[in-house]
Amino acid sequence: MQMTSKLKKIGLGIAGAVALSAAANLAVADDKVVIGFSQGTMNHPWRVAMVEGNRKYTEENLKDVELVVTDGQNDSGKQVTDVESLIARGVDVLMISPLTSDALTPVVQDALDAGIKVVTLDRKVNIPVTTHVGALNRPIGEQAGKFLVEALDNTGNVIEIQGTPGASATVDRNLGFLDGIEGSGLEIIATQHADYLRENALKFMEDQLQRFGPGEIQAVYAHNDEMALGAIQALEAADRLDEVTVVGVDGQENAFEAIKAGKLAATFTYPYVAPEGVQIAYNIAKGETVDAEVVLPGKQVDASNIDEMLGTGF
Repeated sequence: MQMTSKLKKIGLGIAGAVALSAAANLAVADDKVVIGFSQGTMNHPWRVAMVEGNRKYTEENLKDVELVVTDGQNDSGKQVTDVESLIARGVDVLMISPLTSDALTPVVQDALDAGIKVVTLDRKVNIPVTTHVGALNRPIGEQAGKFLVEALDNTGNVIEIQGTPGASATVDRNLGFLDGIEGSGLEIIATQHADYLRENALKFMEDQLQRFGPGEIQAVYAHNDEMALGAIQALEAADRLDEVTVVGVDGQENAFEAIKAGKLAATFTYPYVAPEGVQIAYNIAKGETVDAEVVLPGKQVDASNIDEMLGTGF
């Protein structure tokens, strides 16, 4: 009542008060930095950690940011539609971890053409964007190859379990591994894309254990820890884990536990770009200059350093 009386004295009634309140709310909304985050898929822990890590940091530290997250559900067409919706909404910055490079490049170009700054996380598209943030996949693949060359004393048959076809991470982790084993006695005797999923890797490994008998497989190189753990599951069920050296990539906690238990030989940590993704997107939204590529460091984890790494995985 007291506020209404004051408003009447300055020529405003209830309607005026409502209009004034709405205008004030709009001004507050206009001050919000809107960051759209298009995630390609949420079908395994690394992707979930990326989303939740950036979301949590935003909620706790960036009070003037509205983070809008979409899930492509492992479908490039769905992710394209998600990005189109974020463009239509007029986000200030688009963060995107594209499912595949070719499918998402045109819609990322549309975002850039609309004047929206673009930050790619982990995976790239086929055009330059404002900033790319992630680790370097090819050197990680090369490290994995060199690790197996040494572990197998320069000879042996390897099963390679690849990630999502067409994803930049998959391409680079494969090419890097080939770099690492070049000139050695290691030979890739079978490979297949398992889409970074444990169950797909489990089925593929079961098939290979039927195809190759005891003593015919010396190692498994999986493009991520989920697939490495699927391969381990198949090897354990066939009572053949002792004869096969398995390596993965990413650095999730249950992979560290598998190293401690002597089941996984090594993994190579691949930062899940949180909170670095939203930190960089926010800096860009505020007009700060950011490098065109921000490289996050990874680390080899094996029996020699597992005790210090336990508890640090996602």
